[in-house]
Amino acid sequence: MNPNPRIHWPGFGLSMGFLVAAAFVLSSHRVVPKRPAVDKRPNIVVIVTDDQSIESLGCYGNKVIQTPHIDRLAAEGVKFTRNFSNSSSCSPNRSVILTGLHNHTNGMYGLTPPPHNFSTFPTIVAFPTRLKQAGYATALVGKYHVAPKSVYQFDQLSASDARDHQQLTETSRAFIQSLARPGESPPFLLFYCSGDPHEGGGKVASSPFRPDRYGNREEGYAGIREIRYSPQQVIVPPYLPDTPETRAELAQFYQSVSRLDQGVGKLVQVLKETGVYDNTIIFFTSDNGHALPGVKATLYDAGIHLPLIVRSPFAKKRGIENNAMVSFVDLAPTILDMAGVKTDSLTLHGRSFRAVLDTENPAGWDEVYGSQTFHLPTWYYPRRMVRTTKFKLIRNTAYQLDDPAARQYHQTWLGVVDKKGTHYGLRSLNDLIYHPEYELFNVEADPNELDNLYKKPGYEAVFAQLVKKLDAFQKRTIDPWAPDNLRKP
Repeated sequence: MNPNPRIHWPGFGLSMGFLVAAAFVLSSHRVVPKRPAVDKRPNIVVIVTDDQSIESLGCYGNKVIQTPHIDRLAAEGVKFTRNFSNSSSCSPNRSVILTGLHNHTNGMYGLTPPPHNFSTFPTIVAFPTRLKQAGYATALVGKYHVAPKSVYQFDQLSASDARDHQQLTETSRAFIQSLARPGESPPFLLFYCSGDPHEGGGKVASSPFRPDRYGNREEGYAGIREIRYSPQQVIVPPYLPDTPETRAELAQFYQSVSRLDQGVGKLVQVLKETGVYDNTIIFFTSDNGHALPGVKATLYDAGIHLPLIVRSPFAKKRGIENNAMVSFVDLAPTILDMAGVKTDSLTLHGRSFRAVLDTENPAGWDEVYGSQTFHLPTWYYPRRMVRTTKFKLIRNTAYQLDDPAARQYHQTWLGVVDKKGTHYGLRSLNDLIYHPEYELFNVEADPNELDNLYKKPGYEAVFAQLVKKLDAFQKRTIDPWAPDNLRKP
């Protein structure tokens, strides 16, 4: 009896129909190697500039400085209006970006390079390591400025001339192209860390005011069209004195910023030419504000209110302003979230803003915290801050000391002191050098932070509320300079 009426067996011979059927059955059970699933996770590029204040960009309102490439990122992305660093010193801030922890918790109290030698605790895990564990390729080009390498790990680390944007972008291109494989390439994290517009390169000897060069060179840089500014053109922000020394300084600073902007343009072009632009989220920010007295190594807004632009090809809205109060501790959880890495079990001080990226006025984003202890080892002046949409409270732990961030041998400072001036910008020299234990400002009504409301009638409740917040913050983040720790024998 034929068990399968659809197949005819004449004796022991096999019909052609059976052979075809048998071949089909065998092929359906053959193990065929599967092509790997397409990894659709986004690439992440983080651009960190050096000592760039928020008012030095066209997209943030400067009508003089030329920054068309950064402005285009803002036009195609989301511009945060209230982004704050958690200190105003280079290495501490970069450690916060990379770990999602305040610098007094991760151990990076001051600058990394010798002879300063501040260093993050070896037990800390930076977020690039977590991305690497999740299958991301990682690289940093340009300014590294953190330590140790065992904590801040990258597959590729190219700490070359951080002002040579031609070289930085070509190194970035080589990294991206090295990931190309038949079938699929891994997603990547690229930190592009410019040395511009930090001071450096000596003084301009031809100027009677001897401004810093900010890396500007007479011979220029390969692939860069140097854009020069006259001192009369620049816009002097209210926290700086409007003097010939300051204007000469800002003219050099503007030139450095415009060089940086062209580097950003080159990097975007590399992303397009390598075919990854449409799957790449770009973050643009600076580590802190101007390296000038009363700005760097303080917790005034001049030093910590910074640009943040996020250009995502997946955003629902483009060219909008996001008014959420965010800070550097939020960057690591946001980037991990965008990469699909769960953070529920991690101890991070910030939170992801991915879900509210294209919401202009998201609820619940209305306070940030700051922590400054050292810059140089000799610049010891621990201070902590809580800032809401309306008020800011700064606790000066060592208020009995002079503020070392004020008395800098800088031309803008000397130009005031030598002429026996009384103010540096809108702030008096006395207020820059000497501080009470607390500084309380209504930043909504007094954005230049000139009127200290500490101990003034009518602000007792506000002060008590913010002190409570600050105490809780220092306890929560295991701050060695928390009041309870300082009172212990």
